[in-house]
Amino acid sequence: MTYETITLETDERGVARLTLNRSDKHNALNGKLIDELKQAADQLAADDAVRVVILSGNGKSFCAGGDFNWFKSNAESDRATRIRESSKLAHMLNALNALPKPLIGRIQGSAYGGGVGMISVCDIAVGVDTARFGLTEVRLGLIPANISPHVVARIGTANSRATMLSGALFSAAKADKIGLLNETVAADDLDTRIDEIVAEHLEAALGAVGETKRLINFVANHSMEDNMIYTADRLADAWETDEGTTGINSFLNKQLPPWRSGK
Repeated sequence: MTYETITLETDERGVARLTLNRSDKHNALNGKLIDELKQAADQLAADDAVRVVILSGNGKSFCAGGDFNWFKSNAESDRATRIRESSKLAHMLNALNALPKPLIGRIQGSAYGGGVGMISVCDIAVGVDTARFGLTEVRLGLIPANISPHVVARIGTANSRATMLSGALFSAAKADKIGLLNETVAADDLDTRIDEIVAEHLEAALGAVGETKRLINFVANHSMEDNMIYTADRLADAWETDEGTTGINSFLNKQLPPWRSGK
């Protein structure tokens, strides 16, 4: 598939690089970029050759949030159109969040608004220590609506209030402290650290990774009673999978399963 606002490349290891490619607009989200990110997420989810996905941006910024021309166009549209365009953003974020493989955020620059939302759906996010972040919607008279489920899940209610209600910018160090980023590194060390994280994730069985992401989502949103039933079923299912059988037998025979490199 040919894209206009993103690039998507997969190497021989099954590592896909999904890169926002509107660097002249600081990778701001417009209708086209949102549509293409959703298409790419669906494509990556369906491709069994892809084992890990790296999400990043071209240029100085990771993502500057919503494109102001997109905002203006939506504000001038009828209500049905505004709801439809808003929903596209929600569905794109949900598709990335539900991706059944690790999504690693390579945050090479600053992120605001929707860019923070995109970081929030990453399974692990590493950012450069010079980046700035902000949930700036209220300063425009808007609200961080579609991104809020993911941001609140990522940084919690207290940190969401502390950042969303003023719209003030904050540092990479604070982003790390509140859990938006998992790590901060110097710009020169970013790719080395991303490569290390990718190597760690390539040691995991792909099917088990997808099931574990679904497991985390379920148990975070259900009661202990429901979780006990659900988890008992899921472990029983895992024992019956080809991966589960292969992994157990490999361990008992003191061998590595086929998805392990031994490094």
